[in-house]
Amino acid sequence: MILSLLSMPARSAAFSSMSSFTRSSGTKIRNYSSTKLSMKLQTALVGLPNVGKSTLFNALTESQGAEMGNYPFCTIDANVGVVTVPDEKLEKLTELNSSEKTVPTTLEFVDVAGLIKGASQGEGLGNKFLASIRQSDAVVHVVRCFDDDDVIHVDGSVDAIRDAELINLELAFADLDQVENRLLRIKKDRNADPAEKQALEKIKEVLESDRPARFADLDEDEENAIKSFGLLSRKKMIYAANVADGDLATGNAMTEKLQELADSEGAKMVIVSAQVEAELVELDDEDRVDFLESLGVTMENSGLRALVREAYDLLQLQTYYTSGPQESRAWTIRKGWTAPKAAGVIHNDFERGFIRAETISYDDLMECGSEQAAKSKGLLRSEGKEYVVQEGDVILFRFNV
Repeated sequence: MILSLLSMPARSAAFSSMSSFTRSSGTKIRNYSSTKLSMKLQTALVGLPNVGKSTLFNALTESQGAEMGNYPFCTIDANVGVVTVPDEKLEKLTELNSSEKTVPTTLEFVDVAGLIKGASQGEGLGNKFLASIRQSDAVVHVVRCFDDDDVIHVDGSVDAIRDAELINLELAFADLDQVENRLLRIKKDRNADPAEKQALEKIKEVLESDRPARFADLDEDEENAIKSFGLLSRKKMIYAANVADGDLATGNAMTEKLQELADSEGAKMVIVSAQVEAELVELDDEDRVDFLESLGVTMENSGLRALVREAYDLLQLQTYYTSGPQESRAWTIRKGWTAPKAAGVIHNDFERGFIRAETISYDDLMECGSEQAAKSKGLLRSEGKEYVVQEGDVILFRFNV
C-alpha cells in the first residue's frame, strides 16, 4: 500500500522522541531523532466579555476547561484546548488499509479572557490577554449576534459592528504602540535592519489610517523582519457570529452587517451557535446529525468543521496523507510546498535525503479501491523534487541518508 515509512514517530506540539523507522521493504534502518517542528495550528478566541466565547471553547474542545459566568473577566487566564480536526478522508483510508492506528491533525484553541475598551493600555488585565494572542497563527473573533436580556452586555446593548470594531481598535492600538517603540530604538541603532525599518514604517502608516496591520503590503524580507513581533492586527481574522439556535441556518441582520465588515477587511466569517455546540457535546453522532437537521444545518457547516475550513483557507493550509496497515495519518502543510518540504514535516531527514514521492490522489485511490488497482491504471505517479503537493495526495516518500 502507498505509505510513508512505517512506524513513523508520534508528532506532538514540538519535537518527536527517538524512534525506529522501517522501510516499506521491511528492512530496519537506524534510529532518527526529529529536529523539525510539526505544523501545529493555534487559534486565539477573542471577544468582549459575555459573548459566548468560553461556552464555544468548551463545546469545541468538549471540555469544561474554561469557566463560564454572566459577568466580565470570568476567564482570568487563557485556557488551552487541543482538538482533532474532523477528517472523513482519513477515516476512509484507515478502513481501506485496515490501519491499526489513525492519527489526525490537530487544532489548538486558546480562550483569551474577555477584552474591554482600554485593553491595549492594560485595562481589565489587557496586557496579559494580548500576550496570549501574539503567539497564535490566527484569531477567531467571537461576536455576539443575539438578543437575550438574561445575558449581561458590558455596554448595556447588543451591536455587533460596534463590538467588533472596539476589539479591533484595541488590537490596532497595541500594535501601534509596539511599532512606535520599536522605531524609536531603530533610529538609535546604526546596525538596524533596513527591511525592518521599512516594514514598520509601512505598518505605522496603515495603523494610523484606522486599518489593521495586515493591510500593509510587505515584501518577503520585510515580512521576515517583523515576524517575531506577533503583531495582533496582522494576524488572519475569522469572525464567529454567535447566534441563537433559530438563526443558525440563515443568520440575521447582525450577521449580515458583520459579513460586510469581514469582506471589507479581507477576513472570514462563520455563523455559529455556542449554545447549540454545547448541546451537541451531549449527543451521540446520529443524534447530532438529527438535531442539526432540525435546525436546517449540516455537520459540515457547523461549529468546529466550519472554523477549521475557514482557518485552513485563510492560512493557505492543506492536508496530505500517509497510509498503510500500521498507520493512517494526516499531515498539515502550506499550499505550494514541494514534495521534499512536505516530507520534512514527517522528519527532516526525509527532506534532506529526498529521492521521490510515490503519489496518488485520494479520489483516484478510493475509486480504484486499492493501490494495486490504481497502479495498473497508471494513476500511481513517481514525482520528483519540483512536484507541488496537492490537497488529498496520498504519498510514499523514498529517501536516502
